[in-house]
Amino acid sequence: MEPVKTLEKRYVDYEEIIDIDTKLQLDYYVKRIQDKKIAMVNTTSFGGGVAEILHSLVPLSRDLGIRIDWWKIKGAKEFYAVTKAFHNCLQGEEGTFSPEAKKIYLEYNEMNAATIKDWDYDFIVVHDPQPAALINFRRDNDTTKWIWRCHIDTSTPDPESWRFLYQYIKHYDACIFTMPDFVKEYESLPNLTFFTPTIDPLSPKNIPLEKEEAQTITSRFGVDINRPLISQVSRFDPWKDPLGVIDVYKIVKKEFPSVQLALVGSMATDDPEGWDYLYRTLRKAGEDYDIKIVTEVNGISNLEVNAFQTISNVLIQKSIREGFGLTVAEGFWKETPVIGGNIGGIKYQIDDGVNGYLVETVEECAEKVLKLLRNPTLAEEMGKAGKEKVRKNFLITTNILNYLKLFDKLIEKESSLLSRIK
Repeated sequence: MEPVKTLEKRYVDYEEIIDIDTKLQLDYYVKRIQDKKIAMVNTTSFGGGVAEILHSLVPLSRDLGIRIDWWKIKGAKEFYAVTKAFHNCLQGEEGTFSPEAKKIYLEYNEMNAATIKDWDYDFIVVHDPQPAALINFRRDNDTTKWIWRCHIDTSTPDPESWRFLYQYIKHYDACIFTMPDFVKEYESLPNLTFFTPTIDPLSPKNIPLEKEEAQTITSRFGVDINRPLISQVSRFDPWKDPLGVIDVYKIVKKEFPSVQLALVGSMATDDPEGWDYLYRTLRKAGEDYDIKIVTEVNGISNLEVNAFQTISNVLIQKSIREGFGLTVAEGFWKETPVIGGNIGGIKYQIDDGVNGYLVETVEECAEKVLKLLRNPTLAEEMGKAGKEKVRKNFLITTNILNYLKLFDKLIEKESSLLSRIK
């Protein structure tokens, strides 16, 4: 495993944004666990929502006085190919997790677990299925509290894949899911906890941008700032349905010829399927120069994502499966209305008809896009409602608080158990 370096964050910079109740609770729980050591473990330091959260959560927690480290596991192409297929099966895609795939999966988990033998942490938080089997190789007489955090939609998994995963996660001291609908084996998983991912309001992706600056940035990618723009920001992944977004755009274009579409994505290091799906998306776009498909290869970083979300008239997150969909919260923070698939964590964020719309089909999505393009006042009202919802529910400080509460709960539970034994 490799340690991940992060930039520094200052908690004082967030105090004007968060509400007083969150601040008071943070003060209380930081004092409760300030002598404990915590490790966060995932597969990549770049390109996905988990990495993005940890790049804010870890340094901000440190500034609060929490002793926390971030480690990423090591893997090769064969491991990431296996874990991507595993990820898809857990989200409901048909397929089988072959004996050879299981062997590769466990070999890499065992190799990475060798690092843990020398660790001295009170809590280890393991994110998502890729490193879930690490717990199988922990040292004897390990007193560490292990927590598994699931960021994906496991509501309808392939049964065999779920059974394989379950044999490891059932040994954790606690399991965190985004919402109850995602949980299988509800009664038998230990210390089930539910809380959502969050955004960092002061990260380059979410800091306030003046409209003129956002226009200047997006124009570098061929966007005509004098014409309406709809955008989707996500990985190039079948679950995000970029091909369906292009179909939405084509319907809208017939009635609103000046509209442009931007598909903005990153190519995560743990997602080998991403490049294939990017090529499929490029082929579907063809020679329509009003469709802008851009990634970090074209110069997209968090600031550019911010600019596209800021300048767009409407944002889409037309996911077919979605653990949460942080891009919805990101869009709301820029006061841009969002139209999203009526699934997973997107339903937690979009209040249909209040801050955006929940849709089931391409045709319904196109209808809602047209409604917002034709009613800019309605779009503005929805955007403001969305930002307020994010401020109350989906900021990084709330995420830190939720982890601290869980750590404290596990400490209290152990203390209670020991007192009963005595």
